[in-house]
Amino acid sequence: MKKEISSEISGFYKLSIKERQKKLSELTDLTQEEMKLLQNFGYFTSTQIDMLIENVVGSYQLPFGIAFNFRINDKDYLIPMVIEEPSVVAAASNAAKMARKHGGFRSDKIKSVMFSQIQITQLLDIKTAKEKLLKNKEEILKIANEQDPLLNKLGGGAFDFEIRELNTRKGKMIIIHLLIDVLDAMGANVVNTMAEAVTPYIEELCGGKIYLRIVSNLATHRIARCKAIFDKDLLGGEEVVEGILNAYEFALADPYRATTHNKGIMNGVIALTLATGNDTRAIEAGAHAYASLNGNYLPLTNFKTDSEGNLLGEIKIPLALGIIGGMTNIHPMARLSLKILNVKSAEELSQVAAAVGLAQNVAALRALASEGIQKGHMTLHSRNIAKSAGVPDELIERIAKILVKDKKIRVDHAKEVLEKIKKGDLI
Repeated sequence: MKKEISSEISGFYKLSIKERQKKLSELTDLTQEEMKLLQNFGYFTSTQIDMLIENVVGSYQLPFGIAFNFRINDKDYLIPMVIEEPSVVAAASNAAKMARKHGGFRSDKIKSVMFSQIQITQLLDIKTAKEKLLKNKEEILKIANEQDPLLNKLGGGAFDFEIRELNTRKGKMIIIHLLIDVLDAMGANVVNTMAEAVTPYIEELCGGKIYLRIVSNLATHRIARCKAIFDKDLLGGEEVVEGILNAYEFALADPYRATTHNKGIMNGVIALTLATGNDTRAIEAGAHAYASLNGNYLPLTNFKTDSEGNLLGEIKIPLALGIIGGMTNIHPMARLSLKILNVKSAEELSQVAAAVGLAQNVAALRALASEGIQKGHMTLHSRNIAKSAGVPDELIERIAKILVKDKKIRVDHAKEVLEKIKKGDLI
């Protein structure tokens, strides 16, 4: 029986990584093999990884794959993807091949604008406060831009703001959206810094009290739009196209289905976001919020057919991705991913991500409309099950095929098959 532990531990962050590992081992009875896992930092040194987050005890790795066949705005790309789910990388590659026959993907230009929200409360006269803000816009923007002269010099920086009035249970509030061109960065840090800097001046100007001043992850000024034609014959014919259209209408009418529909999109988008060291949580939250902006949760893609019966797909999604700053600079695999991608700007990265999301969605819908999602997924998953059952490496492929054939992709069945092979009952 495992001993009970207390999670009330102080000063853990002051310890070295080795000391933290030792402490953790004492608390949870880690074996020598488990300790070896913690001691393997992969491509990090212990010093590097200790600087990334708090209370570091080890490194966690995920599979790193490459999707092929992507042609976006007349340029070919190799797409790095980090994900634990089988079939995603292959599915994206397959759908990209179907779009390639008709020229690949066309992604629109994307603005690199982020905004902070500055919450002004306890205002006695909202109309006068708004007038003062607009009258002193130039000074507010000047204070903001003083925080990052280099960004301003390169053509970015704060250039405008929007004023919103909210009725809340705590009374009326003014929300300022400070608009900032962040160029090739994701932008959260500079946006937050500028919001902090203008706060004292705005409080003095309006006479109110500012509480929150922070970036919004609903990046509605940074919408990525991408289109593609997916060949009907490569998809599997008219019946499969019709099935995809029916699946889309299902998602359009039902938020329960739309959630899973959009999850399929995010399989691709998040795999690329993670590979390039960007903020997956911000991208995920922004996408789902955008899907429900009109009060109903809707698909992020839409589909119809052209005059020849091919599938026309389009995606619209907020994508605040960067190629400089944060983990994109620090993480060696993020730098490698950006080199493999060969993108020259944050805009180009977002254009690529939108195409990957659209491809991933089409691949999932095609599977659902034809052989079912499980066929390809389970073929790959069967290998993991075989491995979990203790199957030797040289027998994994053989036993995985038997699991799929028997339609029993379970650890217990894998063990049964392995025993039969050992006894000679299966040749």
